Amino acid sequence: MRLLTRYLSREIYFSVALVFAALIMLFALLDLINELNSMGRGDYRLGYVLLFVVLTIPGHVYELFPVAVLIGTIFAMVQMAANSELTVYRSSGVSLKQMIRALLRIAAPLVVMCFLIGEFIAPPSERMAQQLRLKAQNAQVSLKEFRSGVWVKDERSFINVKSVLPDTSLLDVSIYEFDERYHLRSIIVAEHAEYLEESRWRLEGIRETRFEKQGAVTDNRPQAEWRSSLNPDILSVLLVVPEQMSAWHLFQYTAHLRENHQKTVRYEIAMWNKLVYPFAVLVMMLLALPFSAYQRREGGISGKIFMGIVLGLSFHFIGRLFANMGALNDWSPVLSATAMSWLFLGLAMWMLWRTERR
Repeated sequence: MRLLTRYLSREIYFSVALVFAALIMLFALLDLINELNSMGRGDYRLGYVLLFVVLTIPGHVYELFPVAVLIGTIFAMVQMAANSELTVYRSSGVSLKQMIRALLRIAAPLVVMCFLIGEFIAPPSERMAQQLRLKAQNAQVSLKEFRSGVWVKDERSFINVKSVLPDTSLLDVSIYEFDERYHLRSIIVAEHAEYLEESRWRLEGIRETRFEKQGAVTDNRPQAEWRSSLNPDILSVLLVVPEQMSAWHLFQYTAHLRENHQKTVRYEIAMWNKLVYPFAVLVMMLLALPFSAYQRREGGISGKIFMGIVLGLSFHFIGRLFANMGALNDWSPVLSATAMSWLFLGLAMWMLWRTERR
C-alpha cells in the first residue's frame, strides 16, 4: 500500500505541477494583455505592469487549484492505465477502497496547501497588487455603490465616503450623528480622514453643523479626532472583492455588517466558500479515479483529458454562478457555497459505482 501511494503521489504531483504551470502562464498572459491597456497612466510603466501580474498569480493558483488537481490527476491516471500499470496493481489485489484511501492521502497535503494559499498568501498579494496599480496610476478608489458614494452604519452614526486612497485614508467624508431616538444631532464634513490606531481617526478640513434647541450652529476646524469602529481592515474590502479576501477578514467584516443590521449574504457565502473550497481537492481526486478505466474506443488520453477540462471549468464557473444567485436570492450561504462540491461528489460516487459494475 505504501508503494502504491508513493508511486501514485509522484506521478500525480508531477502532472498537477505541469497543469498548474500551463494554466498560470495562460492566465498571466491574459492579465498582461489586459493591463497593457492601462499602461501609461501616471507612472504605470511596464515594470509595474509585470509586478502587478506577478502579484496576482497566487490568487489564480488558489482559484484554479481544484481544476488543476482534476486535470493533472486524470492525466496521470490515464497514462498509467494506458501503460497497464493500474491493471497490474488491481490484478495484484489492490481494491477500489485501497485506491480511494491512497488518493485521499495524496490529496491531504494539497488540501492544506490550498487553504494556506487562500488564507495567508493570495489575499495580501491581491491587496498589494491593487494598491501598487492605484499608486502608480496616481488614482483613488471611487466608491460606486451609490452615486453619492458608499454609506456605512456605525452604531448611531451614518457615514458617507466618496473615495478611498490606496493607503485606506478617506476623502470627502460626511458623518451624520443621531441621538437614541434617531433625531439628527450633527453633521460633520471632512476633506480628509487618516487612521491613527485603536479605532481613532484624524479628520482634517472639518466643517461641523450641530442642531441644538436654539438652532443650527456651524463650526470650522483644521483637524479633530474621531472615534469609530471602522478600521483599515474593513475599508480594505473596497480594494479587494470578497472572493479574494481571507476567511478571517470575511468573518470580521460580516460581524461588523451584522452588528449594524446590514446585508451579509454575499460575504457569508464568500466566507463559507473559503472554508469549503480546499476540500474540493478531495472531490476532484475521487472524480479522477473512474477515468483510470482506460478504453481506446472511448476517446483515449486526449478524450479523457478534454472531459476533465470541461468538468473542471464547469465546477469553477457554475460554482460562481451558484454563489451569485445565492447572494441575489438570499439563499442559505452554506448551501450556496457547497452546492457544487456536493454535486461533484455525487457524480464521482456514481461514476465509481458504474466503473466497478462494469
